[in-house]
Amino acid sequence: MALAVGAALTWGLAACTGSEPVAPSTPPPSTSAAPEPPAGSVLLPDGTAEENLAYFDSVNNGIVTALGAPWGRDFIDGLTAAGFDRANMQVTADRTSVDLEADSVQFSVLWGEECLVGQFGPKSGGYHSAVRPALGTGGCLVGATRPIDW
Repeated sequence: MALAVGAALTWGLAACTGSEPVAPSTPPPSTSAAPEPPAGSVLLPDGTAEENLAYFDSVNNGIVTALGAPWGRDFIDGLTAAGFDRANMQVTADRTSVDLEADSVQFSVLWGEECLVGQFGPKSGGYHSAVRPALGTGGCLVGATRPIDW
C-alpha cells in the first residue's frame, strides 16, 4: 500500500511540472539610447503655457527650497535666469500699503494668450501655480503690480 501511495504521489507531482521552459515574467531590458530628460526640466520656447508649467514649477520650487521665504524679486530674478522673458512678467508688492509684510506674493509670465501664474506665502499655504487666460489688459495679474525696474 505504501508503494502505491508513493507512486501516486510521484505521478501527481510529475503532472504538475511542465516539460517546456517557462518564459520569464519580466521583459528584457530596453536597448534604447539615452533616457528622456524628466518632464519640466527645460524651457520649451515654442511650447504652450501648459507644457512649460512643470518647468515654471521646478524653478519656483527651487527658489523656495533655496531661500525658505523668498520675496517677489527672488522669483522674478530666478525665472529670468531660467530663461523666461522678464518683459512678460508681473509681480505684486512684498509689503502692504501700511508697510506690513504681504500675506503672499503673486507673480506671472505672459505666455502667448495664457499666463503662468505663481503664488507664494505662508498664509496661502506655500507655493501654488496655475495656467490662466491672459486678461483683456494684456497682463496676467488683477490689481496693482510693482514695477520690475531692477
